Amino acid sequence: MGHVFGRSNAQLPRAVRGEGCYIHDAAGRAYLDGSGGAAVSCLGHSDPDVRAAIHAQLDQLAFAHTGFFTSEPAEALADLLIENAPQGIDRVYLLSGGSEAVEAAIKLARQYMLETGQPQRHRVIARRQSYHGNTLGALAAGGNAWRREKYAPLLVETSHIAACYAYRLREEGESAEAYGLRAADELEAEIQRLGAESVMAFIAEPVVGATAGAVPAVEGYFKRIREICDRHGVLLILDEVMCGMGRTGTLFACEQDGVSPDIVTIAKGLGAGYMPIGAMLCTGAIYEAIAQGSGAFQHGHTYHGHPLAAAAGRAVLSAILERRLLPQVRARGQYLDATLHDALGQHPHVGDIRGRGLFRGIELVADRDSKTPFDPALKINAKVKRFAMDEGLICYPAGGTLDGKHGDHVLLAPPFIISEAQIGELVGKLSRAIDRAIAA
Repeated sequence: MGHVFGRSNAQLPRAVRGEGCYIHDAAGRAYLDGSGGAAVSCLGHSDPDVRAAIHAQLDQLAFAHTGFFTSEPAEALADLLIENAPQGIDRVYLLSGGSEAVEAAIKLARQYMLETGQPQRHRVIARRQSYHGNTLGALAAGGNAWRREKYAPLLVETSHIAACYAYRLREEGESAEAYGLRAADELEAEIQRLGAESVMAFIAEPVVGATAGAVPAVEGYFKRIREICDRHGVLLILDEVMCGMGRTGTLFACEQDGVSPDIVTIAKGLGAGYMPIGAMLCTGAIYEAIAQGSGAFQHGHTYHGHPLAAAAGRAVLSAILERRLLPQVRARGQYLDATLHDALGQHPHVGDIRGRGLFRGIELVADRDSKTPFDPALKINAKVKRFAMDEGLICYPAGGTLDGKHGDHVLLAPPFIISEAQIGELVGKLSRAIDRAIAA
């Protein structure tokens, strides 16, 4: 036993080397990284161009505090992001990860309301079964009951409406379009209940990741959400920490929903695991309100805008764009979806296979016809993870899919460079792990 304070007291293999789509441990075992860790390693492990960019920047400048300097890597990364950002997005605030990005987004929304003479607006509305990070502000916005439970007395009050979760919440005989509008109209009702003059922002993941398993919104949902926010002067914050940076087949996931947010957060795939980095992006209008008002965003971290991290992020983003990996994500995503359906589409304990691009979820059920979840005491998701590791596969199972307590799913988010043969390996190993977990 060492002195590392880990996530739990579990004994984990020691990772010693990464190459392509695989991580190798100290015992010599190779694991196919079928989830990119937590949808992080989009370029795989040991990408030569990213490594070279980090080495070159380290030789020139590792750190310069943003209270005193800007840096060339930060400026270049921001320019490249804005060049490819949703319409209206014009400024980039670089941070060290997703939770920091969400914290910054919520604080920016509040300061914007103060700067524009709307101090009464302070309420945030989010969705149940969302995940926005583990710091207190982000955790308060998130709607996962299990993650919130221990810290509930510390969390700022946040309103939560239902997620757009067609597999569970779409009614029999209801069209996808009608369901999407009904789900979106819950936001209208909650704004009215709270009083529109008090509501500051609505935050949502375009494709829900860790806590629900790659749940995309149905067509039309986010367009109605955008209309509701505009009508009531509410800022729309889209959390793309997990689903952004090409993971769903477009650089920003919201491109596929036909909307532009006021604020968007990114992280994981931006650094691809090579450096800790995230970002909060906002419209020019929000930036100008502060620039022409108090002149300063009252927020900051010692390591935000870190030159070394920015150099890594620029190299990752350049690789995604210049190697034309986005079309590959779409093609490989279709292949993964088809392979999953071939292997598990008729499985008696697979209720739903969903997602976009190389961001896919498999929801496991005790009974396929009734969609009844497994008893949480069985810990099916934990067993899937254990048996997958035994098979040589890294995937991202989780529990509480329905309500924070009931339900099991497996999230897949392999590197964008995964081959069709490796997809076959992934699905084969996952299928065996699921069968072993259910039989155990």
